[in-house]
Amino acid sequence: MTTITDRFDLPLLIDGREVRTTDSIAVHYPYTGQVVGSVPKLTRSEVTAVLDRASERKFTLSRHERAQILNRIADHLEADAENFARLITLESGLCLKDTTYELRRAQDVFRFAAMEALRDDGMVFACDTSANGKNRRAYTLREPLRLVGAITPFNHPLNQVAHKVAPSIATNNVMVLKPSGRTPLAALRLAQVMAEAGLPEGMVTMVTGDAEEVGPPLWQHPAVELVSLTGGTPIGKRIANEMGYKRAILELGGNDPLIVMEDGDVDEAVKLALYGAFKNSGQRCTAVKRIIVEEPVADEFATKLAAAAPTLKAGDPLDPNTDIGTVISEADAADFERRMRDAIEAGATLLVGGQRSGAQITPAVLDHVRPEMEIVACETFGPYAPIIRVRGLDEAITTANRQDFGLSSGVVTNNLQAINRCIRELKVGSVNIREVPGYRTELTPFGGTKDSGLGVKEGVIESMKAMTFTKLYTLPWD
Repeated sequence: MTTITDRFDLPLLIDGREVRTTDSIAVHYPYTGQVVGSVPKLTRSEVTAVLDRASERKFTLSRHERAQILNRIADHLEADAENFARLITLESGLCLKDTTYELRRAQDVFRFAAMEALRDDGMVFACDTSANGKNRRAYTLREPLRLVGAITPFNHPLNQVAHKVAPSIATNNVMVLKPSGRTPLAALRLAQVMAEAGLPEGMVTMVTGDAEEVGPPLWQHPAVELVSLTGGTPIGKRIANEMGYKRAILELGGNDPLIVMEDGDVDEAVKLALYGAFKNSGQRCTAVKRIIVEEPVADEFATKLAAAAPTLKAGDPLDPNTDIGTVISEADAADFERRMRDAIEAGATLLVGGQRSGAQITPAVLDHVRPEMEIVACETFGPYAPIIRVRGLDEAITTANRQDFGLSSGVVTNNLQAINRCIRELKVGSVNIREVPGYRTELTPFGGTKDSGLGVKEGVIESMKAMTFTKLYTLPWD
């Protein structure tokens, strides 16, 4: 086991001053339980005061200035990637392979935002196109909102924050962001990086504290015009009920299927299932959480996946050779283990894995899982690959759609008719053919329907649209 000597008591800077509080939140390394850092615990009134001051700010950086800052942030992340990855591993328990990949993704977010900041996104309309028209020209421009409130989850401590702050900077917005209390350290380190890259003071402000203290002001404050949340469905629905007359980007939970059809390449499907179910310890809203397999290939698929899963090494997250770190806490791991045991008692077969030690779970493959079992009926945020057998495409689509979630999906088939049906009939935000449900770039639209979100997308381009107001103006054209 790697010896831990790191301690990250990162400063919380608000309005250029370090905030000190009488109480703090301890951050634990899930693999050992050791405290690796702490952050200040703000009160509700303190957060409200932060929002009051933020609402009075306005920034008018040029497109060039915004792009330069965003690219410098990406450069800083690239230069400090090793230390950043280690920090995320210590606060999350994710292995270095996963956190190093997250660093690369976050760099993409800032570079794409820099690229989009330079793009002239206005439209031009001729006004003499009908008998009712005039000899005029109409133009649009996008203006920033007054204030954006943002909340991010624990499972991607850096990249989820990047997906909020980069589009905000690119559109000249003012943002106040609360990172997860479980993994706040990467966000505070990113705040330091943004300041070092020349981001004006007050353009992005981090706040930390108990969710019930810090959270509600971010969606209830009258100056907040957009609430951007990535998190669980219950908190998303609460925000929707309490936020009032505001815009919202609610990127919520997922229970994503990988559908394996009879004609599909079984070896390819196994590789996709292995990556999709177990990467990031299964802690992704777009992870493969249900594998829906046609009966004629189910035995072969299950046998091969059970043989492949143990090739992934679960162990010390700081060991560069580790493939599977921990889930976020021992309590979460114990609950997932109970769901697995309940499924086995109800008739599912554990083919391999599922051993728990503290917050760590070895990659588990279960066969003969039924859709009503809790391990697949609910979002299980851990390294599990549950196989549901179906008789054909109709049953596969019905099984995939029976969940309240509708985020992403993957389909392994070469049948064009099946592909077209899945694209049309799966009630999800994205359909990936011969790919994992979570595939996308940081630029493409991303988000779900039903309990996975309201249909307002994330991704750099869509977030920039949501964070701006379109103004129309017209001019004489004589």
